[in-house]
Amino acid sequence: MAVFTVPNVKLSGIAACVPKRIEDNKDFALLSEKERELFIKTVGIRYRRVAEQGVTASDLCFTAAEKLLSDLNWSRDEIKILVFITQTPDYLIPNTSSILQERLKLSKNCLAFDINLGCSGYVYGLSVVSGLLQNMVDGKALLLVGDISTKTISMQDKSTAPLFSDAGTATALEFSANNQIYFNLQTDGKEFEDIIIPDGGYRNQVSEKSFEVKEYEGGILRNDLAMKLDGLKIFNFALREIAPNINTLLAENKIEKSSIDYFVFHQANLLMLESVRMKLQIEAEKVPYSLYDYGNTSSATVPLTMVVKLREQLTKQNLNLILSGFGVGLSWGSAYIETEKIVCSELIDL
Repeated sequence: MAVFTVPNVKLSGIAACVPKRIEDNKDFALLSEKERELFIKTVGIRYRRVAEQGVTASDLCFTAAEKLLSDLNWSRDEIKILVFITQTPDYLIPNTSSILQERLKLSKNCLAFDINLGCSGYVYGLSVVSGLLQNMVDGKALLLVGDISTKTISMQDKSTAPLFSDAGTATALEFSANNQIYFNLQTDGKEFEDIIIPDGGYRNQVSEKSFEVKEYEGGILRNDLAMKLDGLKIFNFALREIAPNINTLLAENKIEKSSIDYFVFHQANLLMLESVRMKLQIEAEKVPYSLYDYGNTSSATVPLTMVVKLREQLTKQNLNLILSGFGVGLSWGSAYIETEKIVCSELIDL
C-alpha cells in the first residue's frame, strides 16, 4: 500500500457546479415502476444532473473556479499549479488544463496538466497537487475535478443510464507549514475491464463496427463507444477493499476513528456505501450522501458532497475528514485531512 504524508499543505476552499437540467429516475422508461422504486431505494439515486450539448466538464470546473477565486479573494498571479482531473476532456489534444489556465487568466508561471482518472480522481489529485505544493513557499494551487459522464453512456443501457450525472468542482490548496495531508492509495490493473469504454482510444480505434449497437440482455443495449460497467464486480471490489484501505490509513498514522467528524465517500451506490460504513463500524450521521439528488458524478462526487452536505460545517468549524474514492482502473484511495473553517462556496447551477 502507498501510505504517505504530505507536509506543508492545507485545503483553503472548495466550490462545485452542476448543470441546471434535472432528470428523474422515476421517469426512466427502461425500468418498470416497481424496478424504479427498488432502484431508488437500494442504489439511492433519484435525480441526475445532465449537461446540455456543448457544455463540457471544463466549463463546469471553470465556473466553480471563478466563484471560488472570487470568494477567496485570491490574486490569479498567485496560482502556481493547475491540475485538471477528468475522463471527459475537451479534446484528445491539447490538454484541457492549458485551456483552463488561459480562460482563468492565470500567470504563465503556472504549471498545468491533466490527469485521466475517474472515481478515485479527487483523492489522487489531492496527493499530486500537495506533493508539488509542499516545497513551494507562498505557492497556491487549483485542483479542478469533474466529468460529463452522461455523454459516455448509452441511454438504452439500464445498467449505466440511471446512475451517472455531470458536475465540476474546484479546490484551492496552499502552502502551510503547520498542516499536512495523509494518504493511502492503491491500484489493481488486472480488473481494468470492469469499467471501460472499449473503443475510441488507440488500442481499439474508432471504426464502423464501433457504432454497432449490441444487445447484451434485456434493457442493456450499447455500442463500443459507450461505457460498460460490471456492477456486481465493482460492488464486491468496494466491499473487499475500501474498509481495509481506510483502516490502514488510520492505523499507520495512529489516528483514532472516533476523532473523525465525517467520512466522505465516492457516491456510487447507497447499498454498497452502507455496507462499507457498517464494516467500518461508524455512525450513520458521520457519512453524508449526495447521490439521491445528484447521482454518481464520477471524479466529482467527493467534493460535490462536501459542498452540498457539509458547507455550513466546513465554513464554521474545524473538521477532521476521511475522503475516499474508488472505481475505474481499478484504483482507490483515502485521505485524512484537517480543515480549518475553509471557504465553501454555494453550489452553482449552470
